[in-house]
Amino acid sequence: MATQILSTFFLVFIVLLQYLSSADSQAFIGVNYGQVADNLPPPSETAKLIQSTSIEKVRLYGADPAIIKALANTGIGIVIGASNGDIPALAGDPNFAGQWVASNVLAYYPASKIIVVNVGNEVVTSGDQNLIPQLLPAMQNVQNALNAASLGGKIKVSTVHAMSILSQSDPPSSGLFSPVFGDTLKALLQFHKENGSPLMINPYPFFAYQSDPRPETLAFCLFQPNAGRVDSGTGIKYMNMFDAQVDAVHSALNAWGFKDVQIVVAETGWPYKGDPNEVGPSVDNAKAYNGNLINHLRSMVGTPLMPGISVDTYLFALYDEDLKPGPGSERSFGLFKPDLSTTYNVGLSKNAQTPTAPVAPVTPAPATTPTTPTTPVTPVTPAPKPTAAAWCMPKPGTPDSELQANLDYACSMTGIDCSPIQAGGPCFEPNTVASHAAYAMNILYQTAGRNPWNCDFSQTATLTSTNPSYNGCTYPGGNS
Repeated sequence: MATQILSTFFLVFIVLLQYLSSADSQAFIGVNYGQVADNLPPPSETAKLIQSTSIEKVRLYGADPAIIKALANTGIGIVIGASNGDIPALAGDPNFAGQWVASNVLAYYPASKIIVVNVGNEVVTSGDQNLIPQLLPAMQNVQNALNAASLGGKIKVSTVHAMSILSQSDPPSSGLFSPVFGDTLKALLQFHKENGSPLMINPYPFFAYQSDPRPETLAFCLFQPNAGRVDSGTGIKYMNMFDAQVDAVHSALNAWGFKDVQIVVAETGWPYKGDPNEVGPSVDNAKAYNGNLINHLRSMVGTPLMPGISVDTYLFALYDEDLKPGPGSERSFGLFKPDLSTTYNVGLSKNAQTPTAPVAPVTPAPATTPTTPTTPVTPVTPAPKPTAAAWCMPKPGTPDSELQANLDYACSMTGIDCSPIQAGGPCFEPNTVASHAAYAMNILYQTAGRNPWNCDFSQTATLTSTNPSYNGCTYPGGNS
């Protein structure tokens, strides 16, 4: 009996030591290091900056030799990427994959601690029907090249996905992968299962708030005090959007029999400024989201469906990228400035006192907040939820060539029924590209999950509350 008690005590002690060690190292906190900018500091200075923080992993979108070399002998884990443009060659030629691994991995490893090779970025949801079928063969060839170098168990091969791979995410227990991507995703998940590599996703509560800009939603997204949201399937009350989004992915994995595949958050963040018409960007909101997320990860509480473990999370981003296109927020995610000073303090510095309590709640700022405001920000009228009465339609003035591309893309997707716009179908007339594309785009939006990002089509589509159905042609949508 005494021996059993001592043995049990010893095991508990070892587990406690492991817990304290992992919490201290904070290996679950990473950062994205994008380079779409012309004002970034030298990689050597960036390496020193990262070493001064509790960040222990860096994700690159490519395999820049200068950065990989700068991070040598620092102990910092490095995620490198093969570009979408490399995928055809990687898929079609094992020798090219071997050369790629030799040039971008073997040339620097193990001094540079490369831990993951990402093949492509958000390929599955890109709509590129030439690229998508080549993704898995490319990953397999990279894996085989690593295996040949005896690194298969040390360096993982993955790819990064947008949250739109889910067709359902609310409540989290109902999380499902979209049938539109079914065969492709199942094959990728089987690859992850066989090779012990992670599923890498990009959850952004920021975008969830933009689609539902109510004060209570902002508090839920920023880890601030709120009433919580009860999952009707499990009775679990969620207190923040991050946990809800990650658990939705976990539920989707479980539903398909891949519950043991590790989830890694490849990107998440909040912009500190944006264009005047953007909902949500502000320094206060960015500081609250990133600061509270870091504290949440440090607490090791995990998510309701994955308790007691912190999901590896790569914050977006290390620096602003001033050459990125799109709205102002796209260029305003940086935690640090080019002069290496902090944009705002979220307690990442090793010299700073590690915060033990959440960042103090701030007054929700629905839109970009002026400097030293003298009056409260006017609340933004809540936008309709994407699951409310809504249809996805082409934007006026979109050229027929782009509409034809949208039409071809939508009707090529598995599970999309375009028979109503074929000859003899109820929506064949009027027989125009614009009319057929409108029907197909809406069908894809309704089937893929009815999220704002499902109605983008390279910014040629928009949501409307006006039912476009006519005569005998019914457009699915609304509350159907």
